[in-house]
Amino acid sequence: MTKTKRKIGVCPYFRKAKIKRETTETKITTEMNLDRPGPVSVKTTVPFMDHMLNLFARHSGFSLVIKAKGDTEIDDHHLVEDIGITLGQAIEKALGKKRGITRYGNFLLPMDEALSYVAVDLSGRPYLEYDVRFKFQKQGFDFDLLKDFFYSLAINARITLHIEMKKGANNHHIAESVFKGFARALSQAVAYNIKQKGIPSTKGRL
Repeated sequence: MTKTKRKIGVCPYFRKAKIKRETTETKITTEMNLDRPGPVSVKTTVPFMDHMLNLFARHSGFSLVIKAKGDTEIDDHHLVEDIGITLGQAIEKALGKKRGITRYGNFLLPMDEALSYVAVDLSGRPYLEYDVRFKFQKQGFDFDLLKDFFYSLAINARITLHIEMKKGANNHHIAESVFKGFARALSQAVAYNIKQKGIPSTKGRL
């Protein structure tokens, strides 16, 4: 974490991280800054994930740059899962020691007929509770991969994450409500609380 003088905010440095992951299946670079709203540039070779991650960055207020490619000639699974791994690692690294953060965030987000509830605890205890139901479709993006994405993210970010679809009929709308809801909830959780000077836990660590 690079310390850079700031004129605004509680923390004297930007919380940022850069993660590189290269395997025989994927090659990914993820850069994230929790305290700046840009730049945002997402190029994963999977257009739907580009769209969802752009939404996540815009609605969270984070800077996010992702360059990713993988063996999508087989299917999108390896790449989507590994993007979740690197994004989770970036969140965990950028948060540092978590002093002064709010820790918890939750958001109920509508997207037309779809409605999703997302709750986040930056607990240091990795866990995902995921109840989202997509309709089967023969062509296009495999929406079942989103559970793998959020699982990889939660485990590597070391956060507790609950995602529940309340209503929805259109797969695209449901996915948007989930990603936007996650963005808003995470933005709340990482925000500084002026009343919280140390670690927000009776254990003294997260």
